[in-house]
Amino acid sequence: MTTSAPTPVTQPLCLRRPALRVLCLRARVARGILASVARRVPVEVRLPDGSTLTGEPATTGRPVLEVVRPTALFERLAHHPKIGIGEAYMAGDWRAAPGTDLADVLRPFAERMTTAVPPGLLALRALVDRRIPTATRNSLLGSRRNIEAHYDLSNEMFALFLDETLSYSSALFDRSPEAGPVTAQDLEAAQLRKVAGILDQAKVTLGSRVLEIGTGWGTLAIEAARRGAHVTTVTLSREQAALAAERVRAAGLDDLVDIRVQDYREVQGRFDAVVSVEMIEAVGEEYWPTYFRTIDERLVPGGIAAVQSILMSHDRLQATKHSYGWIQKHIFPGGLIPSLEAIDATTREHTALRVTDVRAFGTDYAETLRRWRERFLAAWPQVAALGFDETFRRKWEFYLAYCEAGFATGYLDVAQIRMERSGTTTG
Repeated sequence: MTTSAPTPVTQPLCLRRPALRVLCLRARVARGILASVARRVPVEVRLPDGSTLTGEPATTGRPVLEVVRPTALFERLAHHPKIGIGEAYMAGDWRAAPGTDLADVLRPFAERMTTAVPPGLLALRALVDRRIPTATRNSLLGSRRNIEAHYDLSNEMFALFLDETLSYSSALFDRSPEAGPVTAQDLEAAQLRKVAGILDQAKVTLGSRVLEIGTGWGTLAIEAARRGAHVTTVTLSREQAALAAERVRAAGLDDLVDIRVQDYREVQGRFDAVVSVEMIEAVGEEYWPTYFRTIDERLVPGGIAAVQSILMSHDRLQATKHSYGWIQKHIFPGGLIPSLEAIDATTREHTALRVTDVRAFGTDYAETLRRWRERFLAAWPQVAALGFDETFRRKWEFYLAYCEAGFATGYLDVAQIRMERSGTTTG
């Protein structure tokens, strides 16, 4: 187990040097900007004295964001809007009002991601955006560091909020009328449906030689082996690899599954299928050509690749791909969500692969994240006992709610994407 050191959140300058509080012009400007945004978004921003940030009367029926420490919040937003809002939540500078769900507070902002900030202020984004640190590049060494920073936190911690499959990617719920409401469906069954879906997409069957890029905790490898496939699965997380190996042994599938702590770029051999679930987000744009070229090179003639990827619109990718955000700083260093257009363009330019099937299910990710956050908060006493602090709790609560809002509003999507070489399209 790897326990967590206290999560650092830098204290705003106005709080570190009280004599400068009256000089915090940037914080006052940030307050005005947030007020302008609040007028465009149906969320009530309530100050400690009970008044609203916009000065307008309180409106019933709206989610309520309570500002706990105004000076700290506005200072953080002034110095880095994209990172400051999340760090302010981590520090307790704001919260969802009692009776208001955090995702409900964030959802209206996600719905208006491109319109909440007045156009004149959007033109100034280049002045506040920070470049992604070069230290998070996904080189061979950098990728290992980036993966370890998240996935090696603690197997025990992840097990406390994931389902029995230990799947840390979107579930796929049954949308047929006879299945009943998604909210009442079993999460484990939905995760196994997701795995079955991508294995079917890659046509994995008895005797298939399968390369999995990104082992997770072994569920996909186990399910592929249960079909009679021979699986080579690679990960950079030693914590995940160790537990995945235990699970494979417990399933009696050692002879069919080879788990390696190895970078995907170092794999040799040829395979009938290459499968990768929500790993491309950790690759980085610089290495997308290498990632897809590796998949292409590892496939036998007629082989099939199936990749499950989180997606954003191409316009948003182009607007944000060079900007450093809260998720990259605190959750997934080196991460970047692609667009379907970027995947298609990269494969066309650098490989013989072509996208032949896309199955999107973004709203299922919103439900998956809702379940994870509910379970994480319910299990917090056990998580804290592993050595994680209150700042970590708020960080993960914000992360899960923030992502849930993105998928619930369509700002983000997720899809299983099949790729085949030109001229080998299957049904």
